[in-house]
Amino acid sequence: MSTDTSQGQASGELTLSQLEKEHVTELVAYADSVNRGLREDTERGSARLEISGTVGNTKVTVNHGSPGVRGRVIWNGLVSYDQVWVSGSHWATAVTFSDAVVVAGTEIPAGMYAFFTIPGREQWTLIINERFDQHLAEEYSESEDLVRINVDPILLDQTVQRLTYQVEARGPKQGVLAMSWEKIRVELPFETR
Repeated sequence: MSTDTSQGQASGELTLSQLEKEHVTELVAYADSVNRGLREDTERGSARLEISGTVGNTKVTVNHGSPGVRGRVIWNGLVSYDQVWVSGSHWATAVTFSDAVVVAGTEIPAGMYAFFTIPGREQWTLIINERFDQHLAEEYSESEDLVRINVDPILLDQTVQRLTYQVEARGPKQGVLAMSWEKIRVELPFETR
């Protein structure tokens, strides 16, 4: 009996807070297969996904909600233009840098941060905010931003059905954090130390 109880507690089913439940990663293979066109997107919810990549000696991990297009108008529909967005679903997208990085001349110490965006028709604002533990943008404060940069969105030929992040090396110490969804991709360039 004690073994069954400890296994139940170890799985966390009864003890997870709502925040912890939102940050549990699931359906990673499902979202990947949907984006590669291997299966139809039938999942109603927004799976919580976690990806990581390495640039130089720095590991970058992104934990985010991955909503699906599912026939909806995304830009200036589901996601409004000119308003702060969590760049995923529900809880703010959390980005962890294992070592300090430099974004647009600003050093970001190793740690976990929120990644917000302000989508626009012609240009997007990409934001690293010091407080990752936020629901939607309800508690967002510009005063907690560590860096903001403006980028032009990249138009994609193929539709990305599930919101996806990638960490890509662009040189020995240069990389980008890229977010793609529907037919838009944006890239946050950074350098490692």
